[in-house]
Amino acid sequence: MPDDFEPKSALKNASMLGLQTGALGLVYSTLQNALGQHSSGALGVFTRTGSTITFFAAMGAAFAFTEATVANQRQKNDHYNGAAAGCAAGFLAGIRARSLPIALGGCAFLGTTIGIFDKAGAFTGTESVLSNEQRSKFFKKPLDLKSPSSPSQ
Repeated sequence: MPDDFEPKSALKNASMLGLQTGALGLVYSTLQNALGQHSSGALGVFTRTGSTITFFAAMGAAFAFTEATVANQRQKNDHYNGAAAGCAAGFLAGIRARSLPIALGGCAFLGTTIGIFDKAGAFTGTESVLSNEQRSKFFKKPLDLKSPSSPSQ
């Protein structure tokens, strides 16, 4: 089966996923602010825990940019793209912790995890294990209660 590759816009993907994960970071920052004890008030979402928003946006953007760039460079859509992107996002998490061992561990863990999920088709849903014909043979058929072989009451 030939892999029909279509180039991806790295900046478009990075900005879209960066905004989406930034919104998720805003929700998380809001929860951090609501559950913490401080005197910052509602603006604490931005002043106290605002770095969370930036961090989530940066990880999402780094992931999307790396995935699209690696795919465009290799001209293939496969699990290696996701593994490289996961590695970049995991490395960024370690850099935030200011630890090279954590950065390398995050790269290895997130890259491996996302690579495996992409290989299985869980994130993209593009790879199907069973065809529609195989799927219809696998599932049980409903009983036909009006068939002549069934005993009449």
